[in-house]
Amino acid sequence: MRAVVQRVTSAQVTIADCVTASIGNGLMVLLGIAVSDTEQDVEYICDKLLGLRIFDDKAGVPNLSVCEVGGSILLVSQFTLMGNATKGRRPSYIEAAKPDLAVPLYQSCISKLKDRVHLECGTFRADMQVGLVNDGPFTILLDSRKAF
Repeated sequence: MRAVVQRVTSAQVTIADCVTASIGNGLMVLLGIAVSDTEQDVEYICDKLLGLRIFDDKAGVPNLSVCEVGGSILLVSQFTLMGNATKGRRPSYIEAAKPDLAVPLYQSCISKLKDRVHLECGTFRADMQVGLVNDGPFTILLDSRKAF
């Protein structure tokens, strides 16, 4: 499971010219789910998202989590994060989980996060436009396969 995590002052998802999800201060998370992912990967990514100390404390040091600053998370499933472009010019998505595996794992992430932080979500398999204001800029890459 891979996640691109951006500290934002605002972020939103638009589908068919309609804003369907939006947050203010918090984390914009693009989530890629691999064919080999399990609940262990969900646990790792969710724990990291909730605990990442990337928000400034009173001294201006990134030392606080999204929960500690009362921020939100906008979670968007993005299978292209599992793309492999090492050969040729067209990425291969063979490592991306099919919906029968990806949807339950995505829903599991939602369940684990929504009780701890204000959570907004993209729509799985929808054609979405994602807008954000990256604060910093501050971007972190997470990969559960590098954790175990």
